[in-house]
Amino acid sequence: MSVRFAIADTCFIIDWARFRYRDLMFKLFNIVYVSESVLKEIKSERTVEWVASALASGNMSIYTETSEELEEARKLTEESRKLRSLIPVDLPEALCLVIGRRRGYVVLTENRGAIMAVDFITPYKDVVVWRALEILTAAVIEGMFKVSCNELNTLFKAYEEDTRHFFPRRDLTNALELIKGRICG
Repeated sequence: MSVRFAIADTCFIIDWARFRYRDLMFKLFNIVYVSESVLKEIKSERTVEWVASALASGNMSIYTETSEELEEARKLTEESRKLRSLIPVDLPEALCLVIGRRRGYVVLTENRGAIMAVDFITPYKDVVVWRALEILTAAVIEGMFKVSCNELNTLFKAYEEDTRHFFPRRDLTNALELIKGRICG
């Protein structure tokens, strides 16, 4: 596995903290950064404890955003509000996209506006954005979570049960087909 860095937004961190296999993410990424803006938004005791533990173990690290990154994120937020075809991107998610673009980090989010921004705002077209769906798919394909070919959706079901976050059915079907092709021949 190559070196991978990621930066996670608030909604992603909150959902992921509920997941029974949440440390699976650290097998895919060398470090998951959490910006100071995101840390300020986290209120749940369970999430705070998990983030604190991950910071202490070195799996997560605090990312201190620069004034230039914040200014670019503000501009991105404004730009997203001008485009009628795009769900607006709020500042913490915009900051993750900016950092992802500038540093080459994978952006971890469940925010639909941030996911759509890479398709609609040209400077961000090369930013890699992963939802939990992509993380789980990669974990299975890369052999970090073993599943049988008869029960490919085991990990996805566990995520949905734990987080109450349900994957779009078409996206889940596509992910399962990809896994089936890669590990079941």
